[in-house]
Parts: sequence; structure tokens; C-alpha cells
Amino acid sequence: MEFLIPSRTSRPGDDPIFSLNAEATKRAKAGEDIVNATIGALLSDDGKLAIMPSVAHTLSTLPFDTVASYAPIPGREDYRAAIIDDLLGPYGLTEQATCVATPGGTGALRVAFEDFLEPGQTALTSSYFWGPYRTIADESGRKVGTYEMFDAVGRFNVADFDAKLDALMTAQGRGLVLLNTPCHNPTGYSLDQDELDAAALVLARHAEKGPITLVLDVAYGYFQPDALDRCIATFTKLADRLLVVFAWSGSKAFALYGQRIGALVALCPDAAQRTRISNALTYSCRGIWSNCNAGGMAAVARLLSDAPLRAKVLAERAALVELLAKRVAFWNEHASAAGLKYPRYNGGFFTTVFSSDPTKTSHALAARGLFLVPTAGAVRVAVCAVNEEQIARIVDGLRAVGA
Repeated sequence: MEFLIPSRTSRPGDDPIFSLNAEATKRAKAGEDIVNATIGALLSDDGKLAIMPSVAHTLSTLPFDTVASYAPIPGREDYRAAIIDDLLGPYGLTEQATCVATPGGTGALRVAFEDFLEPGQTALTSSYFWGPYRTIADESGRKVGTYEMFDAVGRFNVADFDAKLDALMTAQGRGLVLLNTPCHNPTGYSLDQDELDAAALVLARHAEKGPITLVLDVAYGYFQPDALDRCIATFTKLADRLLVVFAWSGSKAFALYGQRIGALVALCPDAAQRTRISNALTYSCRGIWSNCNAGGMAAVARLLSDAPLRAKVLAERAALVELLAKRVAFWNEHASAAGLKYPRYNGGFFTTVFSSDPTKTSHALAARGLFLVPTAGAVRVAVCAVNEEQIARIVDGLRAVGA
């Protein structure tokens, strides 16, 4: 007798990225010289988790009753206000936004699927995308469709984005567009200003056909701050034509991966509709996870609202950005010299190397002690997790297996 419903009976028991990480960790503990470029956490050059001291201190000094208490369903008010101000304050848009706390950026994506698409409908994203997009969609009874991310010269494929969004709006009269920029996962690609402007024109035109929600997945955006500023400045201009929401992650912004704090920020100039959106999001939070990590939210709220602490956070984050930027430059120099084929990479935790058989490439590399994640059409390299010597080994390995 099968107790699972039919759609659940063949689901895998683990995420493939975490499975690869587990294998790499096991082999390393057994004494093998392993390079583990699978998990999206920033490590220092000695392989330890890169932390921000002011964040660690603030979290450790919170009163225990703050940490142990239930947080409000939509999240602590000071936390939500701080996130809105951090994202939209420089643009004078804080009064037009609402926010709910979520368990990481993943939670923000989940409520976006729940509240801005009908069951059975399809969200649109690029052909290279973070695999859990599809998991989140499937778990919520929705789907993911894609457009070709790159054109013939390796730039953002505006024409196919236009065509696929047109087809989607014609088919279902409503759109949810997932745009992961800057520092796209898994490619590391960030849209430049010309590409941002072109994408904005496409979105504005198709928004005349029906409601479009643009989800800006900015989980890694703080690691290319100028590009994040351009992204926000460009798309917030569309707020009178479509709904602009942000999937925000404290995991990367504050190196607080295990605290599982994030937020969905929705920019909506119409006050009545903003209230309806806030109510719907809060209802979804209650029904999916109830409430989020009180301690993590309290720490981030204090770090963003206390001026001296905020200054320390920004300085510490800048040091992490510089650490990663040096690795990105090292990767670009050596991968280019080796003739590897990969997208434009200016910043972010990951890049990808194109492969005609990613699984075969990944297995061949694992046999050499090099762990990379296979994705559709490429293998993902977590540059965030490896030092320059390990990057050189990865490049040599990729060249040796013919990637």
C-alpha cells in the first residue's frame, strides 16, 4: 500500500548540491586532497567560514528572551523597516514598500510563487538558473519556463526574453519573472546598463497585457554593489506598471547562512493594493512556516539601525567583497588563458564553465578530487569557497577533461 500521493513517490531524498558536498567532505576526512567548489558559502583562504565580527558579536549579545521568543508572523517590525530602508531608502521609496520576513531568500521565492501565480501557471526565468527554483515551483504546484539566457555573442538574450514573455502572457494572462542579477547563480553574470534598460522595456511593454510581478533575486547583489544600485534604479522606475519585488537574503549579506533569515520586499505605490499584498504575504507566511528566526532578525535590525554598528558591518562586508573580487580576477585570468568557455564574470559567488556533458565532466573531475556542480549545459564553480591555488587546480582539471 502506497501512502504517498503519486506526485511524491519518485522524489529524490537529497538536494544534488548538498549530496556532492557530503561526498567531498567524506573523502576529505578520509585524507584525500579534495577541492570542494560546491556550496555557496564564502570561505576564507584557509577554508574556514568567512564571518563578519560585528555580526557575530551582536548575535551573541542579544538577550536570551529575545532569541527564544516567537517573532511576529510577518517578522519583527524593526527588521522589516531596516531591510526596506537598506534596499530602497537611497531612492526615496520606503513609504511605497511592504515586507515580510522569510526563511532565507528561498522563503521569499516560495511566497512569490504562492501569491502572484495561480496553481498550474508558469514562472519565467533564464535557461541557466538556480535548480531550487524548479523545486520551489513544483512544491507549490507551479512550473518554471525559460528563455535562452545568452545570445550568439554571449550577451543577455533580449530577443528570446521578449518572445518567451509574450508567449507566456498570451497563454496565461499573468507573469511572474525571476531575474537573478547582479551576480547570477550559477553563471556569475550581471546585466550591464544596456541590458537592464532593454529588459525593462520588454517588461513594460508586456505589462500592458496583464499583471506582471518582477522578482529581483538579489541574494548575492551586495557582492557587486554598483551593479546592484543600477539594477534597483532601473527596475523601480517600473513600479507604476508592474509589481517589483525583491528576494533578499541575510545569508550572504551578513554571512549568516544558518540563521535562515531573508525577506520579500514588494514595491507598490498604490496604498490599498499594498495593504492587500501585505495581508496575503503574511497569510502565506503563517500557512507555510509560521514565523522566522527571532534572534537573526533582531541582530540584523540592530546592525542596520545603529550607526556605529552599521559602519562596522559595511567595512567588514567590503573586506569580504574584496576577498571575493581577487578570486574573480584570478579566475578570469587563468580560465581565459586556459581557453575555458564561460559567461562574463565580474563578481558573485559562482561562475559556470560550459560543457556538452556536464554530468560526465563533473564525474571526471570528482575522480581527480575536484568537486563542481553539474547544471544544464555547464558545471558550476563556487569561487566563493576556494582559494587561488585551488582555483588554479580547478582550471587545470577542467582543461584536462576537455571542458
